[in-house]
Amino acid sequence: MTRDDVDEFSDLLDASSSADASSSAVDDPARARRRRRARRAWIITAVVVVLALAAAGGYVAWALQAPLPDPTATVRTPTVEPGPVASPTMTGTGSVVMTGAQDYLGPDGIRLTMGDDSPKPIASITKLITALVILDAHPLASADDPGPTITFGKAAHDLYDEYYVQGATIAEMPTGTSMSLHDALATMLIPSASNYADAVATWAFGSRDGYLAATRAWLAAHDLGGTTIVEPTGISARNTSTPSDLVRIGQLAAADPTIAQIAATPSLTVTGPGTMRNTNDLLGEMGVTGLKTGNLGEGTFSLLYTASLDVGIGAPLGVVGVALDGASRESVDASVRTLFDSVRAGFHQVPLPQTGTVIGVYETAWGSTAQLVVTESSSILTWSDTPIAGTLQVIAPTEYTDGEQVGTLTWTAGPNTVTVPVVVRGTIEPPTDEWRLTHPSELWAARD
Repeated sequence: MTRDDVDEFSDLLDASSSADASSSAVDDPARARRRRRARRAWIITAVVVVLALAAAGGYVAWALQAPLPDPTATVRTPTVEPGPVASPTMTGTGSVVMTGAQDYLGPDGIRLTMGDDSPKPIASITKLITALVILDAHPLASADDPGPTITFGKAAHDLYDEYYVQGATIAEMPTGTSMSLHDALATMLIPSASNYADAVATWAFGSRDGYLAATRAWLAAHDLGGTTIVEPTGISARNTSTPSDLVRIGQLAAADPTIAQIAATPSLTVTGPGTMRNTNDLLGEMGVTGLKTGNLGEGTFSLLYTASLDVGIGAPLGVVGVALDGASRESVDASVRTLFDSVRAGFHQVPLPQTGTVIGVYETAWGSTAQLVVTESSSILTWSDTPIAGTLQVIAPTEYTDGEQVGTLTWTAGPNTVTVPVVVRGTIEPPTDEWRLTHPSELWAARD
């Protein structure tokens, strides 16, 4: 507004007071000037007030509609302690290899040895070696292949008395008994009949010396230098082997379909020896599938065993092990049970952060807050103290309202993963008009 505009407005006001002007013939010029100056000051003041009010109104409108600064997020991925260290436990003397579950146990699986690896008497475990050497020379086409028929003469029949007086396990063998190679092997392995082991070994190689020569060659071919065999039954304490060799022999036996089938048979009835019961009392318990017991008296009980051990991870572990120097059959079985239980205990469910666990906070400049929380309780299966890693993936909420899912939290331990949703708990409330009007700097900073 210019000075001329003010003067013009003042003149209009003077014109509106014409009644006063006409009542006085002549105004005092000085007084008239003062009156005009006063009117101008009033007009200028009014204009300033109007402009100020207009400016204030614009600020209010801007402040009440300006974009708000985004909430700030403070987020952390919680840590989870791994499970306790697995402690597979063996007693006595022996060795074991457990394979499978490579993602948990690594490519070599679990390998344990108790005691030294020196040669020990292996008793009737010898018969397993005898069966392997015989089948190497006279292979069967399949586990159900009966193979050639063997007829046992008087010399074989006389073995019954020979081993009877030595206190060995024997089975009936009437003179002229005929049976398949498969059934003859079953008779020497299931009830551990020493007379059948000697008779079949002699049949296979023509003599005991022929059997021993073939056995030495077989042991050398399989790099089993810690094993010594002087006769086919195990009645001699000079038949010895190391724990590591025995585990390897167990693996070879488990890989042979005929021996694996026979070793897994609880009982069998065959013409001649009749009904026979397996000497392996653990067979069928805890997944045990074989292989052969041994016993030369107190302190020499042994078991070369295989198992398919269910540890709760889907596929079972493959187990080949040997327990030696047991005081009794019961103590040997108990040591195997203890080992299996301790391995199972090494696989455990580790609890993860439970429902409602706070993993983050949203905060606003005006004081409204909300939390970031886990919505599902869960756990993850691990082996021993396998590390458990968490990966948090979060996006910015669109509404900041209670229950809005904004991401996931994924836990990884070995081959296993568990993913749970992450949501907003609470609602970000908008600021009051008073806060908007009194925080222009925060609003101005958020304009971009």
